Amino acid sequence: MTEIHPLNLITEAWLPVRRRSGACCLVRPGQIVEGLDDDPVIDFAWPRADFRIASFEFLIGLVATACPPADRRAWPKDWRKPPTVDMLDKAFARIAPAFWLDGPGPRFLQDHEELATGPEPVERLLIDAPGESTIKRNADLFVHRDQVARLGRGAAAMALFTLQSWAPSGGAGNMTGLRGGGPLTTLVMPSAEASLWQVIWANVPCGRAVADADLSRVFPWLAPTIISGKGGTEVRVDHNAHPLQCWWGMPRRIRLDFENRADGTCDLTGRADGVVVTGWRQRPYGPKYAGWIGQPYAADGLIHPLTPRYRQKEGTEWLAVHPQPGGIGYRHWTGVAVESTDANRLPASCVTTWRNARARAAGFTEHPRLLAAGFDMDNMKARGFVESAMPLPGAHDEDRQHELDDFARQCVGAATQVADLLRGSVREALFGKGSVSVDATLIANVRERFWLETETPFFALLREAAVAGSDLLVLKKAWLKTLKQAALREFDAMVVLEPDMDVKEAQRSALARMGLLGAVSGTNAAGKKIMQILDLPVPVATKQKKAGEVS
Repeated sequence: MTEIHPLNLITEAWLPVRRRSGACCLVRPGQIVEGLDDDPVIDFAWPRADFRIASFEFLIGLVATACPPADRRAWPKDWRKPPTVDMLDKAFARIAPAFWLDGPGPRFLQDHEELATGPEPVERLLIDAPGESTIKRNADLFVHRDQVARLGRGAAAMALFTLQSWAPSGGAGNMTGLRGGGPLTTLVMPSAEASLWQVIWANVPCGRAVADADLSRVFPWLAPTIISGKGGTEVRVDHNAHPLQCWWGMPRRIRLDFENRADGTCDLTGRADGVVVTGWRQRPYGPKYAGWIGQPYAADGLIHPLTPRYRQKEGTEWLAVHPQPGGIGYRHWTGVAVESTDANRLPASCVTTWRNARARAAGFTEHPRLLAAGFDMDNMKARGFVESAMPLPGAHDEDRQHELDDFARQCVGAATQVADLLRGSVREALFGKGSVSVDATLIANVRERFWLETETPFFALLREAAVAGSDLLVLKKAWLKTLKQAALREFDAMVVLEPDMDVKEAQRSALARMGLLGAVSGTNAAGKKIMQILDLPVPVATKQKKAGEVS
């Protein structure tokens, strides 16, 4: 019988990846730079979207911890000439003792103690798995129970990392992740043909590799768990934790249950493993992370480097942005790709660093994109996994970049005004003022269609604006025309004048359309506000001709 050894996530091949040729295989972290010249690794091959995004986070965090670029000037070197497999293996080897998933001693992202409690089904490691209350109510209609009875160790490691990194609220004593429950992750995808290494290196923050003396402050499972709750202690940057712990937060006290099985197979991936995870145990009141959002990380990064943040107003606490129903689109450009006008919404530092410096250092790769993803959570319930990708254009010089960002803010601001006016005008036409909420599904869908219809023109315009010498005034006028046409088209599709329509209803619809037309033409009060946002001259009203005046 083959002897089964514990799994080390640094030295063993466990990450499923896909190469440019389409071939799929398992690799250890150091092998992500293997075959860059002929058949590079380009993506992960997990059967779950959340595992894919979490795997990016895992590898970016690994590089940030073991071998980050020292500063802005050092970054281009490994972009032009990536490290070899041996170089990465050597860099990761120093922290390998923290990455044992099973076996004796400290275990990756698991509590320092054995936790003698009753077991949980292994599928509840998955954030979207139905909970106990859902199952009791027989309400698991879309994500059914009992789909996963055992996990191979690779899948279990990624399920554990995903849960600890994004941990949602889970009842009394179950702490949320370092960024709050279900944070939004944003990643720079430098080009359509980028290798996995290029994606990792594009997003990794500058800094210093962890010192041996700081290992237990970076990897919390190497030391006794810091307990929260009554009389407990909060986990704070540079108080009882190293800033690098932002990648390795462990809010939940968990121990996995392993079982040796000669015929072991992972229910999620279908891969054979002589050791499978059949359940897990937990205790409440694990580490409570406080004050991590917006704290200094390194020379050009902020915690957490992959998550945008916001605050209600100047001087209030910074909070992580979380996914919302409907996904992430250009309406969120302000705050996800560029800083908001009032500086109360800030992109993730990986995005800012790429657009302000690394894009130019990389020689302006073709078609860079912004990937935004995460669970849309309603407290403990996952409503869905949101994933969106959109263009991430930039300019060739710093001054033009500032102009481009201002242009984008103005265009999104104007579109937001028109979308709100469209929604209100449709409600007024169909139901009258105030009788139906603007958030009612029928009316809200009009706004959603408007955003979808204007997204492609927005990015086309943004690419034009990035070109030196392009006339931004002309482009803003073109954008206003696009908004006008889209708004009137959506209004007319929803509000149809019929021959047998009630007179009052017809008048109400006509007045609502006139008001919308005035707004998108810049001739009424709402329209003047739109013109001001775009910094366009307000149209001069034509004087009424006097009686008897000849044209």
